[in-house]
Amino acid sequence: MNDQHEMDEPDVFDGPPRVTNSDMPEPPHPVNWNLLTAHELEQEWLALNRWVDWLRRTYGLTVAVVPPFWHHHPEMVWELSALHLHWLAAYDPDQNASAPLGWHRDFADARERLRYWVTACGTRGDRDRPTRQAAWPGEDSAPTIQDFTFTDRDTEFVEFVIAQVRKRQEAEDEFYANLADDEAP
Repeated sequence: MNDQHEMDEPDVFDGPPRVTNSDMPEPPHPVNWNLLTAHELEQEWLALNRWVDWLRRTYGLTVAVVPPFWHHHPEMVWELSALHLHWLAAYDPDQNASAPLGWHRDFADARERLRYWVTACGTRGDRDRPTRQAAWPGEDSAPTIQDFTFTDRDTEFVEFVIAQVRKRQEAEDEFYANLADDEAP
């Protein structure tokens, strides 16, 4: 038994284990929400939601900057996603020591844009509505906008993500089914 235990433990004189490029995590890449697979979409939603929650608590952001239902507004999703990736890059251990200052400078600009979009879409702390869309000449007029109230933001977010992932999976399944139909003799 003692011999087995000694065989399983690495020898401190063996040196560090060999590390290859495949063992290293990739640096963050921009997220194109339109091109994610269903699985990637779920992962990105969950990661972004965790980070946005951390961000709002750490910086004491009001609902006028990051409302609870930001995920319903593509303009906020794209902004917060870009800000998240910028933060990941700025705080990467291999990054220049001044990178976090650049992130904070860009964060100030992003907060102004977020305030604008929150005002424009009309979302609030306890209710939400779709962002108003202006109809261009020749288009049907935009539908009437109604506010929706929610009592449990976390439950609503989970239901939202499940619906988004299901919709993306259905689109993927349809794409592959059509691809298979095209290849049939």
